[in-house]
This record gives sequence, C-alpha cells and structure tokens, in this order.
Amino acid sequence: MLRSLFAGISGLRVNQTMLDVTGNNIANANTTGFKASTTVFADTLSQQLTAASGGNAERGGTNPIEIGLGVQLAATMANFGQGSAQLTNRPTDLMLQGDGFFVLRDGAANVYSRAGAFTFDQSGVLVAPNGMRVQGYALDGAGLPTGGPIDVDLNLIDGTLPAGVDLTSYSIGPDGKLRGVFSDGVQRDICQLAVADFTNPMGLEKVGDTAYRESANSGPVQLGVAGQGERGQMIAGRLEMSNVDLSAEFTNLILAQRGFQASSRVITTSDQVLEELVNIKR
Repeated sequence: MLRSLFAGISGLRVNQTMLDVTGNNIANANTTGFKASTTVFADTLSQQLTAASGGNAERGGTNPIEIGLGVQLAATMANFGQGSAQLTNRPTDLMLQGDGFFVLRDGAANVYSRAGAFTFDQSGVLVAPNGMRVQGYALDGAGLPTGGPIDVDLNLIDGTLPAGVDLTSYSIGPDGKLRGVFSDGVQRDICQLAVADFTNPMGLEKVGDTAYRESANSGPVQLGVAGQGERGQMIAGRLEMSNVDLSAEFTNLILAQRGFQASSRVITTSDQVLEELVNIKR
C-alpha cells in the first residue's frame, strides 16, 4: 500500500510537469522561431521479490517477480521541425528554410536562434529585438567569407567606395549575402550572414529570448553560411513562426489531466485501504 502511495505521488509529479511543458508550448504558439517540446516518461526502479531462475532437467525456468515503484521524467525533447513562413515584406526579416541557426553576439559569447526578426540600429549594425548583434563574415575579393565572425554592419564597405558614392538600398539573398546598391548604380556585396549548425540540436540549452547556447551534449558549434553543407537557405521578407501544433497540444492537455486524475485516484484508494486496515480492531 505504501508502494502504491509513492507510485501515485510520482504520477502526480510527472503529469504536472507534462502540463507545465504543454502550457508553455501553447503560450508560445505565436512566438517567432519557437520550437515546441514534449515530455518523455520512464518507469523507476522496480522492487524485486523473486529473481529469475533457469530451468533444469526436473523443472522449467521461472520469471522474476517485480513490483514497479512509480514513474519519472526521462527527458524533455525539443522538436526542431520547420515552422510555417509568415510574410512580412521587411527586408531585414529573415527565416532559414532547413537546418541551422542565426548567430547572435551576447556580450562575450554567441547564442543561436531561429527567430530572424532583425533590424539595423542607429549605427548601421544588424541587431535582434533585444539588441544582440547578428554575426556574419567579411568577404574577400572573390566574394567568399573570410576570417572569423563579425558584426553585420552596413558600414563595412565604406573604406573601399569611390569618393562621393553612397549606399542607396540593400537586400539579403538566399546565400545570406548583404548586397548594397550604391549611388553609382553598382551592386556590391557588403558581408555574409553566418549560420550555425550542431550535431545534436536537441542538446542545446535554452537561454530565453528564443535563443540557445552550446552545451556538453549539443556538440561544438559548426559555423558556416546558408546553403553550405546541411545548412538551409535564407529567405528575406519572411519570419519562421512557431511549430506548435495546437490540436496536438490540447490532446496532450487531456492526457496530462487524465493521468493526474488517475494518479490522484490511486492515492485516494490506497488511503481508503489504509483506513480499513486501521479499523480492523474496531
């Protein structure tokens, strides 16, 4: 009876966690670049009453007799499936069609995000809504990325422009290159946005602001550009929406509620049995 009480309590805990995860998914159903999570349960250690035995010439083998001790949370797993595209027509709104993450500079460290709602600040640097600076590469004479990640800045090309030539407009292509149209009518590549990839994206740690950071189980960051390796193409004028499936989440709500309710019933029944045991002498 005590075992059933503790098993019921463990069921309450994990189903409450499932409710928490599901509630967070639903709350972020309209969050740009958000990736839904699911809970995975596993049973706990079982108490062995009788060990298994092998057969012999006189008697066959027997299976072990074990009693489970409840349930535990095995993992919360992020779903990095592609979210739907929302048309914005803003040239600095970007989405990745395929694998990869935008690279953002957070102080002295980089974080990674699928949310591409960017804009240029007053100094011409491409930033996220929270002020983190989008990272990219300078380009060599052949238009290839060179050196380490730098801030994506409209002013990177200023020192190489002829006198009196100014930037009139810009665009970001599928390869992530920031291209400027200048007052002399010539298009010039300014820089190229960096795209990060990981061996195990589900191992990334959430840091808020729809961003992630590298962890011991994500594998080291693999920096590159859009369309390189397994990294997806970049699409300007669109944002990747949340990949939350509301119909699935509402079903999970029902499952978590019923699981919580059933675990509560186990505790109530165990309490009634204990009460009957106490009342035997009456």
